[in-house]
Amino acid sequence: MKTSSIALLVLLFHTILSLSATFATPTSFHENFLQCLSLHSDPSIPIYSPNSSSYESILQFSVRNRRFSTPTTPKPELIITALDESHVQAAVICSRKHGLHLITRSGGHDYEGLSYVSDVPFVIVDLLNLQSISVDAKKGTAWVQAGATIGQLYHNIAVKSRTYGFPAGICPTVGIGGHFGGGGYGALLRKYGLAADNIVDARLVNVDGKILDRKSMGEDLFWAIRGGGGASFGIVLSYKINLVHVPPVVTVFTFNKNLEEGATALVERWQYVADKLPQDLFLTILINVVNSTQRGERTVQASFRALFLGVVDKLIPIMEQRFPELGLTHDNCTEMSWIQSVLYFAGFPINSSSDVLVDRTPANYLVTASFKAKSDYVTEPISQTGLEGIWKMLLEENIPGLIFSPYGGRMSEISESAIPFPHRVGNIYDIHYSVAWIEKGLKASKEHIGWIRRLYRYVTPYVSKFPRSAYLNYRDLDLGQSKNGTASYSEAKEWGIKYFKNNFDRLVKVKSKVDPDNFFRNEQSIPTIPSWGKKN
Repeated sequence: MKTSSIALLVLLFHTILSLSATFATPTSFHENFLQCLSLHSDPSIPIYSPNSSSYESILQFSVRNRRFSTPTTPKPELIITALDESHVQAAVICSRKHGLHLITRSGGHDYEGLSYVSDVPFVIVDLLNLQSISVDAKKGTAWVQAGATIGQLYHNIAVKSRTYGFPAGICPTVGIGGHFGGGGYGALLRKYGLAADNIVDARLVNVDGKILDRKSMGEDLFWAIRGGGGASFGIVLSYKINLVHVPPVVTVFTFNKNLEEGATALVERWQYVADKLPQDLFLTILINVVNSTQRGERTVQASFRALFLGVVDKLIPIMEQRFPELGLTHDNCTEMSWIQSVLYFAGFPINSSSDVLVDRTPANYLVTASFKAKSDYVTEPISQTGLEGIWKMLLEENIPGLIFSPYGGRMSEISESAIPFPHRVGNIYDIHYSVAWIEKGLKASKEHIGWIRRLYRYVTPYVSKFPRSAYLNYRDLDLGQSKNGTASYSEAKEWGIKYFKNNFDRLVKVKSKVDPDNFFRNEQSIPTIPSWGKKN
C-alpha cells in the first residue's frame, strides 16, 4: 500500500533522526547515504532503520524461511521499500558511492535467504511495492513489475482473458523478480517451457544506476537475466512476457497411493512414461509421509497430480494407453477453467474467486516453519530398490517431502544454450527434496539439515553426473558459497557448473563486462574476471 507523500516525508525525517541518534554525529556515514538518496530521487523514498517502529514488520513480512529469522540472523542496516523506479536507481547509485552492500528482495522465497540475509553489513532494496501488471489481451503480452507475485500475475491475466495463461510456478506468493530470473516453471512446463523462455523484454537498473531495456542492454545481458539469476547483473524492474494459449476447459486429477497399495511400482513405472506423454499433459508426483489408515502407522504416500489441457474424454484414452497401471477413471477427474486449475494446485477451493491469488500472505507453514531444500535431475529411471531406500529414509523424518516434476515435451525442444537454464533434453524429471520443522534452535536445524544431506548422498548413484545438476531457484549453499560474493572463478565454478553447465562461462563473461567491480553479488553470484569483460 502506498503511503502519502507527507507521511513519507515524516518517515524519512524520523529515520534520519533515529540514525543520527544511533551513530551519534549529524555528519555520520548513514546520514550522508540518506542525503545521497534524496539528491538522486524524490524525498518520499521510504527507508527503515532498526530504530524505525515498522522496521521489524517490514523485514519479516517477506521472510519465507524461519531458520533465517532468529536473534542471531544478520539484519539489514537499512530497508528501502521503493515506490518508484527512481528509488531503485538512487539505491544503486548511493550504495555504490558509499560502499554499502546492496541486496534485492522481490518475494522472499529464496531458499537460502539470500534476498534478505548476508554475511557482511548490507542494505535491502525491497521491490514489494513495484507490483504493477499491464495485460494486453489483444496482443497476448503483459508487462509485470518484479515486485509482483505469481498469484497477482495469474489473477490479472484471468481478469482480461479466459484463453490466456502463463507458464510459471504454482505457489502464488512467490515474487516475479527471483522466479523469472532463475527460470521459473510450473504445470505448463511441458507445453510452453519456462517462464524465462517466454520473456521478450525487460527493464533493468545497471551498476551505473541507468535504466536499460532489451535494446539498450544488448542481447548478451538480456540472455543472462533470463535464467542466470538477475541479481548478479543488476536489479530487474519489470519483464515483458508473451502470454500462452490455454483451452476454455482443462482437466485435473489427484490420485493417491500408499506403499501398501503398490505406490513403489507405480512410481517406478511413471519414470518410463511421464516425459513421453503428450505435451498437453503434466503428471507430477508429490511424495510425503502420512498416517496409514490400514495399519495405523506412518507410511509413504505418492500423490499423482495432473493438469491436462483439454477435456476428460480426451485424457482418459491417453492414460489408458500410456499409463494403464494407474487405473484412472472419469470419477477421478475434474474439468475446470485454467484459472481454476491455478487455484487447485495452490490449494484453494476451485470455486474461490481468483482474488485470493492477490494476497501476498503465504500459507501458514511458510510463516512458522524452517526448511532446507535441495534438487537433482534424473536421466535414467531409479530402480525399485533405489526408491525403497528413499522411502526408508523419508520415514525417519517428521515433515519430509519430494516432488518429481516431469520434463520432455517443449523442454526437450529448446536448446541448452537458448537461455542460461541448461536442463533440457535428456532429463526425465527433476527432484525437489525438502524437510521442514517447527522446533527452534541450532540443534533442531543441524538434525534436520543433516538428514536431508544424508538423503542427498544416498541418491547420488541414481541422478545426473558430470556435473550433478541443480536448479538455481532451488538455491542450495551446500553446493558451495563465498563470503560477500568474492569467490574466485574456480571456487564459483563448483556451484556454477551445477546450475548452468556449459552456460557458466558465458555468464561470467557477461558479468565481467557489465559489472567488472562485482557490485551486484551474493554468496552464490556469478564471479567477475575483468579481463574477460574486455573481450567480445
